[in-house]
Amino acid sequence: MWGKLSWAAIPLHEPIAIVASAVVLLVLAGVVGWVLVRGHFAYLWKQWLTSVDHKRIGIMYVVLALVMLLRGFSDAILMRSQQALALHGGGYLPPEHYDQIFSAHGTIMIFFVAMPFVIGLMNFVVPLQLGVRDVAFPVLNSVGFWLTAAGALLVNVSLMVGEFARTGWLAYPPLSELTYSPGVGVDYYLWALQISGIGTLIAGINLVTTILKLRAPGMNYLRMPMFCWTALASSLLMVAAFPILTATFAMLLLDRYLGFHFFTNEAGGNVMMYVNLIWAWGHPEVYILVLPAFGIYSEVFATFSRKALFGYRSMVAATMAICLVSFMVWLHHFFTMGAGANVNTAFGIATMVIAVPTGVKIFNWLFTMYGGRLVFATPILWSLAFVVTFVIGGMTGVLLAAPPADFVLHNSVFLVAHFHNVIIGGTLFGAFAGYTYWFPKAFGFRLHDGLGKAAFWCWVVGFYLAFMPLYALGLTGMTRRLQHYEVAAWQPWLVVAAVGAAFVLAGIGFQVAQLVVSIRRREALRDVSGDPWNGRTLEWSTASPPPSFNFAVLPQVQGQDDFWRRKQLSDAALASPADEEYQDIHLPRNSATGIVCAFFASVMGFALVWHIWWLVGLAFLCAYATFVKLAWREQQEDSVPADLARELDRAHRAARQGSAA
Repeated sequence: MWGKLSWAAIPLHEPIAIVASAVVLLVLAGVVGWVLVRGHFAYLWKQWLTSVDHKRIGIMYVVLALVMLLRGFSDAILMRSQQALALHGGGYLPPEHYDQIFSAHGTIMIFFVAMPFVIGLMNFVVPLQLGVRDVAFPVLNSVGFWLTAAGALLVNVSLMVGEFARTGWLAYPPLSELTYSPGVGVDYYLWALQISGIGTLIAGINLVTTILKLRAPGMNYLRMPMFCWTALASSLLMVAAFPILTATFAMLLLDRYLGFHFFTNEAGGNVMMYVNLIWAWGHPEVYILVLPAFGIYSEVFATFSRKALFGYRSMVAATMAICLVSFMVWLHHFFTMGAGANVNTAFGIATMVIAVPTGVKIFNWLFTMYGGRLVFATPILWSLAFVVTFVIGGMTGVLLAAPPADFVLHNSVFLVAHFHNVIIGGTLFGAFAGYTYWFPKAFGFRLHDGLGKAAFWCWVVGFYLAFMPLYALGLTGMTRRLQHYEVAAWQPWLVVAAVGAAFVLAGIGFQVAQLVVSIRRREALRDVSGDPWNGRTLEWSTASPPPSFNFAVLPQVQGQDDFWRRKQLSDAALASPADEEYQDIHLPRNSATGIVCAFFASVMGFALVWHIWWLVGLAFLCAYATFVKLAWREQQEDSVPADLARELDRAHRAARQGSAA
């Protein structure tokens, strides 16, 4: 009845996993108990869990990313400490557990930290910057988020019931085939990413449609903020790339469940086809993550330099060039495959070409700051650290783009250092800059600046200590994913890397303290103007936090950085619209479609992992019935009266004028 599931699935022989599971369960029980005892469940259900408001969905994406960052970083601490102690077989992690840890770390950090972080920021900011009231498909937006959360849940369940993959975060066959991975770890990996991948595809479709079809009057393409352009490019890549991932995993699942031979070593299977397909998704994925961060840096540099972004049109062209060329470089991840000198040369040149538009962006950011009146708030510190760190990562990437060098460095920790150089220095620093920058817009009060700067310096120092030694180790021949090693000269470098991880841990601690202190001192940090940074784009023209309808009257855009332009003209340009311009506003009603369908998707994924076929069918029918029932509701919209919209809008404008005075 229960398929392969039995009491033996609980890893009682792994004390670290058991203790970690117990801690997670205790924290969850404490949070749920606190919510129920304090009577907050009804509020959470109505205002958050079933919300289709793009702002609240964006915030939930970011919360998911931050929670999973703690989970993923705990794996990093285990890996760094294990390697620092692992000379001559030392350390405390057995090989099978260590393999699960590095596989889970990569999977979590890419799919459930970086992806939700950038999608959450895009969800929150893009409609506000476009001057519209919501995304194109609000209910589908909720479904996409909850499917992503369902995938994250499955990954975490594998910590407590069964095991996770031991294959690395990309699950290369033949190691991921049933012959070499007969346990459920690879199945957890595949079903979690299939479910969350559908959620990501939904998010991409939603954002592309929103940007192309829903813009304020007068907001043509070349008046859109740079963040909207990078969100468009990233979302186009999601729509184009994630079906490749879904199809690739579907073929691997057919190999594992039905005995097909897409990627096996026998019966006509082709292992290298998997590698080609996974990287045909994987390299665009890098730009799915980093392009929104580029947009954040563009907003931050312009705002805190008190200048318009330098070379706006060249930035647009560079963004779309990266979007296009990112599909032409995937083979540089496996020059050693043996495709031949001509193929390797073509992809090596394409990889060097894609560095050109990135270089254009770097120079444009530098010229934006040149001659500006710089304000060194925490967001621009993250952005400045990005410029230095990403340039280092870019240069090492160009080095790896030369096939002869790649043959020496392939699969070494030099590659690990490069990858973290661009993902942490590019994406994560950008996400932290955006988190700090837009936090006052989301919640109406700023984050504590002193603790934010302390977190920043710990992260930067920790990053360089953790990953610069890996460049040296890679050049001396240390390969990645070693549970132990015999070369004594490597250990001092690995100890330094472990110290760097401790600094990063301190940075995360300061970020937690920053959030707690900011909430406790929120009245002192309150922003009543809606524009705490003297911003340039439309999101700063509305209240903080914005009302459910975003704008009482849709703005009439007359130029780039329209809000900044109006602030420079006169008070009349910021005056309230006439009474007759306020109209009733229709908004989509909250819907439980997303959370209920995701619950059944989680159950179905768990049942598929453990071959509980009756539960698979039941969960699928329940999810389908939920979707159909809630899709055919008679009342789809709520209405905000024009009088209420006018009252809220004029109160905000009065507060802004009062704070300016």
